[in-house]
Amino acid sequence: MSTVRTVLGDVDPARLGVCDSHDHLFLASPRLPGQELDDPVAAEAELRAFAAAGGRALVQWTPYGMGRGGARLAGLSRATGVHLVAATGLHQDVHYDPAVLRGLSGAGVLARLFIEELTTGLREEGGGQAGEPAGVRAGLIKVAGGFHGLDGHARDVMVAAAEAHHATGAPIAVHHELGTGAPDVLDLLCGTLGVPAERVLLGHLNRFPDLRLHRQVAESGAFLALDGPSRAHHATDHHLFDTLAALVEAGHAGRLLLGGDTTTRAARGAPGLPFLVGGLAARITREFGAELTERLLVANPARAFAADWA
Repeated sequence: MSTVRTVLGDVDPARLGVCDSHDHLFLASPRLPGQELDDPVAAEAELRAFAAAGGRALVQWTPYGMGRGGARLAGLSRATGVHLVAATGLHQDVHYDPAVLRGLSGAGVLARLFIEELTTGLREEGGGQAGEPAGVRAGLIKVAGGFHGLDGHARDVMVAAAEAHHATGAPIAVHHELGTGAPDVLDLLCGTLGVPAERVLLGHLNRFPDLRLHRQVAESGAFLALDGPSRAHHATDHHLFDTLAALVEAGHAGRLLLGGDTTTRAARGAPGLPFLVGGLAARITREFGAELTERLLVANPARAFAADWA
């Protein structure tokens, strides 16, 4: 039976409930000095507010080596009652100290890391060396492309992610730099490496508001994660509803996901996690009806993050 792999164990997709399909409770990068999401008290407060607004699940796309708070996630899930899904994988190389990447060179090494984190437990982070598992397993693999293309690092990570997918069944979530490069990603992951398109989640596409491109990649069968109702990505808000309308009209309502994608300390808080399942969801219902809201926040995430785990 397909299940969603949360930090507290595998759950029936029907139990996932209202889901923020792309967000971050913890994140740190040398590209964002002083903007680390590293405060467990703030993370718990946000999750409690999210739950009070009706949120029941959150998928954190923070991959290995970026301060994802693996040892804290299970406790936060228990304390707040929110299902949490953690990520393995790697981001673009610019988000890492070179020493970390030197310890993870080669697609084979990366594939073993990803499979371990999906099946045994998250490694403690630091220095690129393996530590003791943090006691929770990842439920998806995060990878990243570049601006309108894929460099060698991105290709190595995607080759490893595909191997880990074939070994475990895990979904693969993709960061697209400024919303670009989705056709290249699909060509590699699905065309060359044989990952079924319905196991791929394409993130940030609404940062590049090319509706023809959106329809093209939706026709592949992949999920489109439309994210950014936060102060870090406010530029996506003004065309989110036009994007939704175009994709729904083209018959792709069943492939769409929503997430807040808060990535910096400055962006945490108002409107915060509750906005997605409160104010934004209410407006979607007024514009499109309750059925679409339920699809975007409940039914589609239940399919996107469920896997027949090997």
